Amino acid sequence: MQDQGRSTRKRTGGRLKHSRNRKKSELGRLPTETQVGEPRFRTVDVRGNGEKTRALATNEANVNVGSETVTTTINDVVENDANPNYVRRNIITKGAVIDTDEGRARVTSRPGQTGQVNAVLLE
Repeated sequence: MQDQGRSTRKRTGGRLKHSRNRKKSELGRLPTETQVGEPRFRTVDVRGNGEKTRALATNEANVNVGSETVTTTINDVVENDANPNYVRRNIITKGAVIDTDEGRARVTSRPGQTGQVNAVLLE
């Protein structure tokens, strides 16, 4: 279970004693590791009346080329500062550098949260 509640440690590094159990509202979900491949999506209900579309896999990206936006095909993940293993596993996160038909581009959106890959072309 992912806990989004308060830390179990103090600023000094000492441990805090638990006064109660976790609440349902403090639980998070595991990260959606969006892969390069045939598009697959999942809709998730979120707090309030909204929902998120999670991209489980995608092979399309909206790339900014100058002043216009072009939809291109993702070929590969070239670089990912979030986790070096994500490059080997072809996982796309925000900040990842992807190889597209237009050239290399850096991802600016969060595919696991929005369901789409938006990117800016690198020089």
